[in-house]
Amino acid sequence: MRVFNRLRAARTRTRTVATTASIALLAGCGLVDSGGAEDGNPIVVGTTSAPSTLDPAASWDGSWELFRNVYQTLVSFPSGAAEPEADAAKCSFRDSANRVYHCELREDMKFSDGDTLDAAAVKYSIDRIRTIGVKGGPEGLLGSLDRVETDGDRDVTFHLRKPDATFPFVLATPAMSIVDPDDYPAKSLRKDNEVTGSGPYALRSYKDGEKAELVGNSNYKGFADRKNSAVTIRYYKDSAEMVGALKAKKIDATFRGLAASDVVDLQTGDGAAGVQLVEGAGMEISYLVFNPDDPWAGKRAVRRAVAQVVDRGAIAHKVYQDTVEPLYSMVPRGLAGHTTNFFDDFGDPSPAKAAEILSKAGITAPVPLTLWYTTDRYGSATAPEFAELKRQLEASKLFTVMLKSRPWNTYEQGYKDGEYPVFGRGWFPDFPDADNFIAPFVGEKNALNTPYVSPEITDELLPQSRRERDRGAVVRQFVRAQQIMADDARLLPLWQGKQYIAASEEIAGGERALDPSTIMMMWELDRKTSW
Repeated sequence: MRVFNRLRAARTRTRTVATTASIALLAGCGLVDSGGAEDGNPIVVGTTSAPSTLDPAASWDGSWELFRNVYQTLVSFPSGAAEPEADAAKCSFRDSANRVYHCELREDMKFSDGDTLDAAAVKYSIDRIRTIGVKGGPEGLLGSLDRVETDGDRDVTFHLRKPDATFPFVLATPAMSIVDPDDYPAKSLRKDNEVTGSGPYALRSYKDGEKAELVGNSNYKGFADRKNSAVTIRYYKDSAEMVGALKAKKIDATFRGLAASDVVDLQTGDGAAGVQLVEGAGMEISYLVFNPDDPWAGKRAVRRAVAQVVDRGAIAHKVYQDTVEPLYSMVPRGLAGHTTNFFDDFGDPSPAKAAEILSKAGITAPVPLTLWYTTDRYGSATAPEFAELKRQLEASKLFTVMLKSRPWNTYEQGYKDGEYPVFGRGWFPDFPDADNFIAPFVGEKNALNTPYVSPEITDELLPQSRRERDRGAVVRQFVRAQQIMADDARLLPLWQGKQYIAASEEIAGGERALDPSTIMMMWELDRKTSW
């Protein structure tokens, strides 16, 4: 009953969570902010999320981590913001139908190399994304865009094919970074491992898979108040190596890729000495996808029986040591429109209820299922997570489960080819709105390459919600969409992650460095100094 009441309470929370909690594992007395913008000693940050590319036209992935710091977008999310705010430009809709979005650039904008950043550069940057059309790239985010027009040097107008109040959120994603037309080909990707942007930092050097050296961009004009002069990002293969470097003071902070065991160690163990851990509300989600063309996974009764058996609490506790939370809808907690449909509909895990679901569909023998997962995309706990799913399903006596896995570079193509009956995916939001946890997964063509035809969602609910600028006023549409998704059980939400920054006691600003899209704003980090 305690869990039920907690979930009911969570269901009523629709206000966007934009606060973070700092867990100080060592008090750090006698330290004050240094105002480190002039300090030449770079802050070194470790992460397991290395960029796949340096060109925004090619990326819809973790490369955004770097992009946010070296490129600039027209609008963006300052620390704590729930909606996009002015960055390179001041923007707003010019019509009541949400189809004409106008931006006025700041005066005298320049790229890091001194070239002029004008309206033509903005149009060029957006147009080349669609011209190049990288498969799996950010072109899919621009589905509502008809054309881009400029008027003079500072005015840019986006004309949309249909009303879309989420378009400012799209423009705030690092995929929409403004690039220098002189350095980025109109019809192909830049390939020299260099960056010409207008963000808070300039990229001084980059070594693929190893490190990126960032220095302050003296030409930057935007909302960011850079609190350090330089940042070096080091890329690691796994959490243990990264945390070892932090403890050895080879790096100053870590972000993305901390394993659950390392988080727990830093919270409670000897590993906490000299280290502080900042915990933030996260919007990363993990879920299962059922292939509608598979003879077993394509059956609604089978999917609902799986939903009836899966114990999310056991996964969160046993595998992730409570560093993630059970998730009962595709829209995570903290966003307007979050529900707990899967808990409301299925309640506690029950093999007896699952057997009844299968029996009513005429299925009496154990159902054979093959579950696929990737070995190197979502962290070292993925394999134990799927082992726990297998254990739960087989313990019900209703399923026989085979586990298979591949590294991401081949795994992704496998699900796009429809090869997997059931497979695991994670989702880091493009922007903090319920739309981004529903729209990418439905329709004949979607981000999963597994068609999910739901006319009520795609033709009614999403268009209705996109006509409304007040995102808190479209809860009804998202609640209904999630109920449809729970009924179908085509996607099975498992857990919602948290954000963690582990840093040495000399580093301040970690609580400000987490943005709503789980991207680290390096400019918020500051080095302290003694009294």
